Amino acid sequence: MSEDHLSRMFAFLNVRSVVSGAFAVAGPWVTRSAIQDDLKFIALVRGSASLHTDGIADPIAVAAGDIVLLNGRTRLALSGGEGDGNPAEVAPPDGGVIDPKALAAAGVSVVIGGRVELSTVARDFLLRTLPPVSHVRAADEGTGRVRRHIENLLEEITAQRIGSDFAVRQYAQLLILDVVRVFSEDPGLPAGWLKGLADPQLRSAIMLIHDEPARRWTLESLARSCAMSRTAFAERFRARVGIPPVAYLIRWRMLLAKQALTDPDTRVAPLAYELGYGSESAFSAAFKKQEGLAPSEYRARATARAKAA
Repeated sequence: MSEDHLSRMFAFLNVRSVVSGAFAVAGPWVTRSAIQDDLKFIALVRGSASLHTDGIADPIAVAAGDIVLLNGRTRLALSGGEGDGNPAEVAPPDGGVIDPKALAAAGVSVVIGGRVELSTVARDFLLRTLPPVSHVRAADEGTGRVRRHIENLLEEITAQRIGSDFAVRQYAQLLILDVVRVFSEDPGLPAGWLKGLADPQLRSAIMLIHDEPARRWTLESLARSCAMSRTAFAERFRARVGIPPVAYLIRWRMLLAKQALTDPDTRVAPLAYELGYGSESAFSAAFKKQEGLAPSEYRARATARAKAA
C-alpha cells in the first residue's frame, strides 16, 4: 500500500489518536468500563490479560506488546495479573501518568488506554472498513513498529520529561496508523476502501479516484489504469470494496461535498464544478439522492450543529 496515500487519507479523515490514561498494578486485577467512543484502543505493555467486549462471544487473550482496537463496542472488561485472592478493581485509566517505581514490582501489569477521534463527516467512512475487534499481536510478523510505539508511549508516560505530552500525542498517532497498516493486509478485513487500497491490482484506481474526483472516470478508464479487463476489474473491485467502481466514485465525491459543506461560506455552484458535475442542478440531484436532502439544507444543518456545539 502507498503509505503516503494512507497518511493523506488519515489527514483528510482527521484521525486523531488520544491516550486517555495508563496504569501499572501488581497482582490480580480487573477493570471495567462503558465505551463512549467509536474507536477505543487498549495496549498491554506488560503482563497478560483477558478482554471481554459486547458482540464477541469468547474472551480475547492479550499478551504483552499487543494492542486491541474496538470498533463500535459499548463496554469492556479487562482482567489480568498473577497471584491469589480477589482481583483488585482498577478504575478505567484516566490520566497518563505512571510512577516509574511501580514498574519495578514483581509481576506488574501495565496498560495504556485511549481513543481514536474522527471528523463527524468521515466517521462511517473509516469505521465500516474495520472489523469489530482488531487484535495486533506482538508475536505476529510485521508488528515491530507497533511494539516500539507502545514502548515509546510507556517511556514518555513514566519519564514525564519536557515535551512528553507532545511526544505522547505523536506516538499515539503513529500507533494507530501502524495498527491500520497491519490490518489492511488481513484477509478477514471487511470490504471497503481500505481493503481495496491494500490490493495491488486495485490500488491505482482507488488512488486516482481519491486524487482526481472531478475527472469523468468510467469503468473502462479505471480498469485501464489497473491494466485489467472491464469485467475482471469490476468483479474484483466489488468483491474488495463492496460496491461498483462508479458507485464508489460518487460516494467519494459526496464525502468531499459534505466535508466542504460544513463550512457555511461554501457556495454550491463552484463546489459542483470542483467535483466534476456539469451544473449545480446535476450535483444537487446527485447529492439529494445520496444524502436525502439538498446541499444547501445539509450546509444549514451542519452550521446549526457547529453553533450548538
